[in-house]
Amino acid sequence: MRPGLSSLSLRAALVFWLALQWAGPVRVDAAEPPAHLQRAAVFMMAGDYRQAVEACQAEVRDFPSARSYTFLTYVYHALDGYVAHLAGTDQWVRVEQLYLNLAAARTEDLLDPPDVLARIAKEVIQQAVQRQADVTAAMANRLDHALVTRLWQEQTAWRQARPDDWWASAPPQWQWERP
Repeated sequence: MRPGLSSLSLRAALVFWLALQWAGPVRVDAAEPPAHLQRAAVFMMAGDYRQAVEACQAEVRDFPSARSYTFLTYVYHALDGYVAHLAGTDQWVRVEQLYLNLAAARTEDLLDPPDVLARIAKEVIQQAVQRQADVTAAMANRLDHALVTRLWQEQTAWRQARPDDWWASAPPQWQWERP
């Protein structure tokens, strides 16, 4: 008598489970950057700050650490710096585009886009990211004050070295590593 499908499925599941037990836990290669933060870095270079924030939030959710909270805080600061740069160089159309990027996340937004004046958009974006940056910075600091202090020293040096485009990427020495 041939075994039924449920018996066969049960055997396959048991073999799979035994193989996993024999192989041990799956390890992430420490040299490979975390996918969420790697994606966030690409989104920052593209100026897609909504996606960059969402990628960092996924990293915080999946792998919470002082480093992941600090990276999210940095993205908020980068967004704030980018908005300030656009406003300071009278690029108001780009401010409007950035606002739409942050506000539009669904296909329904194509039919009913959130219209707002560029100068109002600047204020809305900057106030929101500054509040969020304060919250995530405090969370990171509670997890590992010494690490956060070192990371902010590195980002301060990065900002000083690249005053015209620091917001387009994170400091290269961060390497997006997980603890």
